[in-house]
Amino acid sequence: MRWPFDDSYARDLTGLYADVSPTPVAEPRLLALNEPLAADLGLDVPALRTPDGVPVLAGNAVPEESHPIAEAYAGHQFGQFAGVLGDGRAVLLGELADTTGTRRDLALKGSGRTPFSRGGDGRAAIGPVLREYLVSEAMHALGIPTTRSLAAVATGEVVLRQPPEPGAVLTRVASSHLRVGTFELVRVTGDPEHVRRLAAYARERHFPDIATYDEDPLALLSAVAEQQASLIAQWLAVGFIHGVMNTDNMAISGETIDYGPCAFLEAHDPHAVFSSIDGQGRYRYGAQPSIAAWNLARLAECLIAPLGEDGGPVAVEDATQRLHAFVEQVRAEHSDLMIRKIGLAERAEGDEELVADLLTRMEKDRLDHTLTFRRLARVLRGEAEAARGHALDLAAWDEWQERWLTRVGGSAEERTATAEAMDAINPLYIPRNHLVEEALEAARKDDLEPFEALLAAVRDPFTERPGLERYAEPAPAGFIDTYRTFCGT
Repeated sequence: MRWPFDDSYARDLTGLYADVSPTPVAEPRLLALNEPLAADLGLDVPALRTPDGVPVLAGNAVPEESHPIAEAYAGHQFGQFAGVLGDGRAVLLGELADTTGTRRDLALKGSGRTPFSRGGDGRAAIGPVLREYLVSEAMHALGIPTTRSLAAVATGEVVLRQPPEPGAVLTRVASSHLRVGTFELVRVTGDPEHVRRLAAYARERHFPDIATYDEDPLALLSAVAEQQASLIAQWLAVGFIHGVMNTDNMAISGETIDYGPCAFLEAHDPHAVFSSIDGQGRYRYGAQPSIAAWNLARLAECLIAPLGEDGGPVAVEDATQRLHAFVEQVRAEHSDLMIRKIGLAERAEGDEELVADLLTRMEKDRLDHTLTFRRLARVLRGEAEAARGHALDLAAWDEWQERWLTRVGGSAEERTATAEAMDAINPLYIPRNHLVEEALEAARKDDLEPFEALLAAVRDPFTERPGLERYAEPAPAGFIDTYRTFCGT
């Protein structure tokens, strides 16, 4: 089959990658193929399943049109600069123009060692591969910007993890793999022209309407910050925790990238941490806006560096103001989303307080972050106990619910219409952590049915369907208390 690749990154950013081909695997076997995404990319969907297509998705064959590379980048990890990192187990095959003409990266993850592997084997295990497939597709269905998974292929090899498990390769699609860490790498070279060149490439690829670097050195910062503010607000609204928001895991495009120790809230908890490597809670659910601002400050430092002593001090003040604007945008967009989630189409005085009081009740009473909003819609349909029945402090809940109902107002018919609008934006099915683990454990034993069933549920997250009740239920008692997620490297 034909792969109409371009390689603008390799062509325009010499020195920011290493030429490397994927390492073939023993017995490639297709586990999952995202046919709608393949069609959007203009690929021959049936051909991807053939003996010509699967080897490409496994890394056993490289199309003639491909210039495979491993991208180089640096990064701060848990607040400390870690130096040069780069794709230690990923290979960018090239870029495709999708059916809308948008340039998209096509990369293999778990495709073997690269010059950036730092002693690692460059492989991926089936668990992390299928987790990224599940969660990224769920995020896409929720309307949240994200990289996506085109395919998952079993390798027929065992990957040495704790414990050992079957290996797999993920084919990831992204608007690009440019990261804040990419800019950190060019900054440490000490050559101002490297920063300018990378900024020009990022502008052309993602933000062609903004000012050039010479016209406004921080225009790119504002553009990236605007995208990130919208993204973080949406994460908070659905209860998503990225888990490892290092600067090398923040995409310039504004997409969610690198699904490692990610998770979704069960009970609403601003302090929730599930990542096994985040012992201090740096990347906890409620800290995500401030961490994003910290990461963007690192991007600002990179963009300011070429200005030297003459323009630097003024640019620092300018960057500070733009980062303050980012913090305010996250707050405002999150507030707007939450106001809509409780059925209020237009903001009025007191609405932010109403939302804040609800979140306080949810935290104190350990109410489910996802189901509470669906239950409120049932209240509007006349089920007065739908949400109250889960509260611990009934008097406090009754006081809040009465205030909310007064604010919603309307006739029975109007309230039913409001409930329908709420259900259209408040998901019922998310990748519940216990269901994800159940699906991954079965897949390790060569049983893909739980994975496929969960994938089908989260791909249509808003529509309640008979027979899917267990996919809407919280985790069993005690599960979350000891639940931990892992990077998968």
